[in-house]
Amino acid sequence: MGLRDRLKQGQTAQHQVPRLNTPAAGLVPLSEPRSKGGITVEVYHNLKHELHQKLIEKLDLKTIDQLPREQLLDELRNILAALLAATDLPLNRTERDQMVEELLDEVTGLGPLEPLLRDNTISDILVNTYSTVYIERRGKLELTDVRFRDNEHLTQIINRIVSRVGRRVDDSSPMADARLPDGSRVNAVISPVSLDGPMLTIRKFAADTLGV
Repeated sequence: MGLRDRLKQGQTAQHQVPRLNTPAAGLVPLSEPRSKGGITVEVYHNLKHELHQKLIEKLDLKTIDQLPREQLLDELRNILAALLAATDLPLNRTERDQMVEELLDEVTGLGPLEPLLRDNTISDILVNTYSTVYIERRGKLELTDVRFRDNEHLTQIINRIVSRVGRRVDDSSPMADARLPDGSRVNAVISPVSLDGPMLTIRKFAADTLGV
């Protein structure tokens, strides 16, 4: 039975699909504010998007891959500190550091997918539109708190993946298959084939080679 089939089963029996709630899975539960009087997930993602745009303005993206990680991290911290100094958003040091790591993943990798790709206990990743991400771990399906900013953000990440094999997803070519550098298999589909928004499935290389 494929991952999408197991997902359909899980959606008809929500108590059988546990929610993953770990620091690596996401910042906060999607339906809850960060803290009493704090900022919501939407505000957090909007702030991160603004930081990302400022980062693009300040850094030469053509040389990012050549920068040592620590140097790039310092650049991100400086930009973040400068922006947050002009706001009254209640982000503590831990949250600021996490935002920096997420921005680093956004600039140099596959954004919100990076923590899941680094987790060797995860065999499959299923992105069911931008706000719903499932994983399969040890044969069990789990709903995570990982999310993308919006469907456009998810489409950008999908195109980042498939561009490595000379492909692009758009209205004229809404489906694509590709592989990540580590050999993991990727299947992506967007509208008009997917009516609710972009969908992405990743079968990680270890699971692939074991025939899981």
